[in-house]
Amino acid sequence: MIIRKAKLTDVKYIYKLILHFSKKGDVIPRPLSELYEKVREFFVAEERDLIIGACALHILWEDLAEIRSLVVSEENQRRGIGKKLIEAAIKEAQELGIPKIFVLTTNPQFFKRFGFNEVSKQELPQKVWADCIRCSKFPECNEVPMILEVR
Repeated sequence: MIIRKAKLTDVKYIYKLILHFSKKGDVIPRPLSELYEKVREFFVAEERDLIIGACALHILWEDLAEIRSLVVSEENQRRGIGKKLIEAAIKEAQELGIPKIFVLTTNPQFFKRFGFNEVSKQELPQKVWADCIRCSKFPECNEVPMILEVR
């Protein structure tokens, strides 16, 4: 299994994974057109020519990025693939000089292992007004906002 930057040929597979998990309420759905536009944000986990996981690092501002759309196929969960995707996103943030990364998650314990700390949504106004306002869960969201100070 390898973790690499996504290619255009991966987008339909990323879309299928996101669509599956968005129907379960685990991630926000993303239109196919948006995934093509933002393909450079994505990392994928590939095994035997199959895309089995994906994750995006979305830059919001000069000092802030978001890890979003973390998905790993159900049959491949609990193998450390999500961990490797998050590590790749954090490494890229470090290389780009981004000092803070945030995530909205229903699984805060997973992100605490990387050093993310819970914060108030008021600390993330860019996210709330850019994406959250369009979400069907808004304003009764069950996701926990967390921030990592990148070293």
